[in-house]
Amino acid sequence: MVTRRLTRMSETTAPQHRHAPDWLILTIACVAQFMVVLDVSIVNVALPHMGTDLGMNQTQVLWIVNAYVLTFAGFLLLGGRLADLYGRRKIYIIGVVAFTLASIVAGASHSGTEMIIARAVQGIGGAILSPATLTVIITTYQGPRMAKAIGAWSAVAGAGGAVGVLAGGLLTGLVSWRWVFYVNVPFGIVATIAAVLYLQEKRNQSAENKLDYTGAVLVTGGLSAFIYAVVNTTTHAWGSATTLGWMAGGIVALIAFLFWEAKVASHPILVFRLFHSRPLSVANIVMLMAGGAFYALWYFLTFYFQEVLGYGPVHAGFSFLPMAVCIIGGAQFSSRLVPKIGVRPLVWSGTIVATVGFYLLSLLGVHSSYWSAILLPGCLCSLAMGLLFAPLATAATSKVDRKDSGLASGVLNASRQVGGSLALAILGTIAADRTAAVLRGAMNPAAIMNQAHVDGYSRGFEIAAAITLAAFFVSLAMPDKVGHHSSHAAPSPESAGATGH
Repeated sequence: MVTRRLTRMSETTAPQHRHAPDWLILTIACVAQFMVVLDVSIVNVALPHMGTDLGMNQTQVLWIVNAYVLTFAGFLLLGGRLADLYGRRKIYIIGVVAFTLASIVAGASHSGTEMIIARAVQGIGGAILSPATLTVIITTYQGPRMAKAIGAWSAVAGAGGAVGVLAGGLLTGLVSWRWVFYVNVPFGIVATIAAVLYLQEKRNQSAENKLDYTGAVLVTGGLSAFIYAVVNTTTHAWGSATTLGWMAGGIVALIAFLFWEAKVASHPILVFRLFHSRPLSVANIVMLMAGGAFYALWYFLTFYFQEVLGYGPVHAGFSFLPMAVCIIGGAQFSSRLVPKIGVRPLVWSGTIVATVGFYLLSLLGVHSSYWSAILLPGCLCSLAMGLLFAPLATAATSKVDRKDSGLASGVLNASRQVGGSLALAILGTIAADRTAAVLRGAMNPAAIMNQAHVDGYSRGFEIAAAITLAAFFVSLAMPDKVGHHSSHAAPSPESAGATGH
């Protein structure tokens, strides 16, 4: 969708003299994208401290992540059309300002409710800003220079994910967890000033002024209600009227979303003809499952490091660094191999390696050593995450019309975000239930608190391993020769570089 829209935009906009060199325009785009991706990963290490200061338990803390991910995923495809309709400069500035202001509110939050609302607004700001940064690049560069510019954009996004885990630990340990949000402010100010001074307006003059707000609200609301029902099972039984009511409401909203997109919406954010492509359908299912399982890696290890092993946030941040490097290495390795060996071997390898890594993590104990029991399986899971990005993006775009390639990659990115929200809610709730069950059966709960937490994390990792194994069996349906010497071998921009958790 983004590629199609931006192609039309570049064709219908008359050439304009730019008052800034291309490298500065690229920098403007990359700074904002770095900020969006950084915010996903930088929060992880700070979660235990946020929960303590804001009076949130481990299950409620899930919403600090989910509020951002849900609104980002729900409004991503809608946000992608805004620059097309209203101009890249205007939408870029709106996205940066919204994201920065929400970051200030999140950093200043004094309750869980304030934090969750701020994070939801951040997600909407990110959904507006991230596609706008890509619009800036594609309306500035042409031909081989565009490919290089997108490569730089993707590399910066990957660096944001890697830097975030370390920066989150350093800021939380040396200053305060609030600075994992305040750090966005200088980036936002610089990006806004640079855009005002140097970024010229370009928009698609022929675009119809229609946006599918109803679809975005239905899918975001439906997912939120369903996840709320799952998370609340720690206080309301699965069969209670509260749980069933929220779950039913979520399901009804999601069914209404599907009906709206298929039958009513004149400009739907989800185009069902895409799913006539078997590679795209398989890639999205695998991404939904495997991408969701990977979110659990960072979440459970964050609490394991700090609550069980007693690591400080700085120590925890450095502990994640090798895993972040493995994500980047795996992504670079697989992007070079896709044209040579195709998609299937890499997807199969990635899901199997992930399954092994999650299974090994499920064997963790209260006194496990980082070097002997955590580093290797954590790096296996992270390497697998990197291995899967390029082949799944290739599969999602290789058999669709060129005009739909951006939409296809945007749907893949949304699948990863939605999978992450669902997995965090389900696995986090199951882990909390397991911990509570162990404590209920103990004579002295305080004496076995750490063991109870580890039992919960182990259960979560076991299910994550089962999910990635199921993703492997789904990937067996991937057609042969997808990606061999394909012009789509590199990840499409909307899904490239999304290595943050």
